[in-house]
Amino acid sequence: MTRAFNFSAGPATLPQAVLEQAQAEMLDWRGVGASIVELSHRGPEFIQVATEAEADLRALMSIPDDYAVLFLQGGATTQQALLALNFADSGQVADYVVTGHWGKTALKQVKHYVTANIAADGEAGGFRDIPPRGEWRLTPGAAYVHVTANETIHGVEFRDIPDVGEVPLFADFSSSIASEPLDVSRFGVIYAGAQKNLGPVGVSVVIVRKELLERTGQPRADILDYRSHLKGESMLNTPPTWNWYLAGLVFKWMLAEGGVEEFATRNARKSALLYTTIDGSGGFYRNEVAPAVRSRMNVPFFLHDEALDKPFLSEAKAAGLISLKGHRALGGMRASIYNAMPEAGVEALAGFMRDFQQRHG
Repeated sequence: MTRAFNFSAGPATLPQAVLEQAQAEMLDWRGVGASIVELSHRGPEFIQVATEAEADLRALMSIPDDYAVLFLQGGATTQQALLALNFADSGQVADYVVTGHWGKTALKQVKHYVTANIAADGEAGGFRDIPPRGEWRLTPGAAYVHVTANETIHGVEFRDIPDVGEVPLFADFSSSIASEPLDVSRFGVIYAGAQKNLGPVGVSVVIVRKELLERTGQPRADILDYRSHLKGESMLNTPPTWNWYLAGLVFKWMLAEGGVEEFATRNARKSALLYTTIDGSGGFYRNEVAPAVRSRMNVPFFLHDEALDKPFLSEAKAAGLISLKGHRALGGMRASIYNAMPEAGVEALAGFMRDFQQRHG
């Protein structure tokens, strides 16, 4: 079987080596006579999987000891609501920097719990740029400042960590986590759905400075309390064991490939090739994001004539290049080129784009 190059934004492509290992272990994990997905999450076998996954993620991202690491059910949207419940008093101000669709989504999740101050908003410009830090209207004494590190739909990425003073910085890293070295200590909370750069859909990672867990927060059920999840070692209730296991395999694969330093180099080459292909097309293709904040992970682009969209997608699929249709909120095309996308895939896409232009230009 020949696998296509899958440019899906999420659930996204996984490393072939990881899928092959999961396939080999599906019926019998390490000789125990059963699949890991069939074993108790409280048994020694899965405890080993969970322990190794946390240790590997800490090594991969250089996570300091004073940060807790949680593996939780659901996606990043769930965590967006939990941030306010766990770290802000009822009605307290929380600052939000809105740079795209997912920044707006994060804001929507907290409107019942905090006084959300939109410190900066790029919507007037079509979310094609990030408002300059000097124009942000931050609130002294806010519970936190929230940013979306990489906007999966609009293709806008913070290329520098913004300085927000003494207020803790919270960031949704769902589509760019572990794609390059990151100073975790600059953040109060980093959270991410796994289904783009870390593994399959259904499990999220939350990295939180432990001192923040001392905040009282708001009245909430135990299952919504990060402190309870930490005390229960992310097993307050039955976790998504298969998803957690697969994420752990991805962590091991990334470490074996050279870690985030190596992936930063690969990702820079992949995105540079794709943007060069777009910019060098003489307007046949276009990307509308300000070059300084172009995403390395999600590259939206448009053809000069919308009538060519369907032929482009059809011919790309025939060439083994799938999931290139843009999000319905933006249209056009989108190539998501996360860590697991090999350079050969981006080279194939760039070659196809040049060929398509020659035949349809």
